Amino acid sequence: MPYAPHFPVMLRTEDGVRLNAAHTPSPHADLGIVMAHGFTGSWRDRTARRIVHVLSGYGGVVAFDFRGHGRSGGESTVGDLEILDLDAAVRHARVAGYSKIAVVGFSMGAAVAVRHAGLRGGVDAVVAVSAPARWYYRGTKPMRQVHWAIERPFGRLAARVVKRTRIARGDWNPIPMPPHEAAALISPTPLLIVHGDEDTFFPLDHAHQLYAGAREPKELWIEPGYGHAETAAPPELIRRIGKWISSNLL
Repeated sequence: MPYAPHFPVMLRTEDGVRLNAAHTPSPHADLGIVMAHGFTGSWRDRTARRIVHVLSGYGGVVAFDFRGHGRSGGESTVGDLEILDLDAAVRHARVAGYSKIAVVGFSMGAAVAVRHAGLRGGVDAVVAVSAPARWYYRGTKPMRQVHWAIERPFGRLAARVVKRTRIARGDWNPIPMPPHEAAALISPTPLLIVHGDEDTFFPLDHAHQLYAGAREPKELWIEPGYGHAETAAPPELIRRIGKWISSNLL
């Protein structure tokens, strides 16, 4: 399918990391949407570009690669310092002239979106898709594989070679505030939590924990038959998310 035209952007975070990004303008000039991909993802992936294309029907879209991913610099901290990456993308959207900014995050990007909105603010709506509510979850086989990639030298090497994802060594110090606690700080910004009942990474209790931790205004969509994050997201779901953003901000 032909995708909406985009323009390359280079962002720089507060701590000096250069991020590869793209801006897809839209006729809806007042609304900017920042898309935050999942762990080992990239805005250049076909699934991410498809999502950007659909969202561009509702507002201009800024999509970027988190630190340690794709063509961005630095190393991934798997959801900690990534709030600085998202903050750089939000700032760029403001400079581009958008008066309203929504963030749509997937998986790790959803956790970052919740933490950024709670701890930093500066956005007008947040959508968290397939988000973890808490850290160190190992209750599913895919998440045990993720932890192997993060914690073991050979796992980090495999992530670098196969997924072009460079992961920082060592443990978090201090441990970042978990998403379900950060969710309580987002209000009065509207929060939408979207989770599939066939998510093989994070079961539904993560979505319910996030929702319970948040204050109004908040919504929870449990999507029948939906799996995990960008690769499983059907265009109709992305259109519904775009309509939710528009109804809350325009």
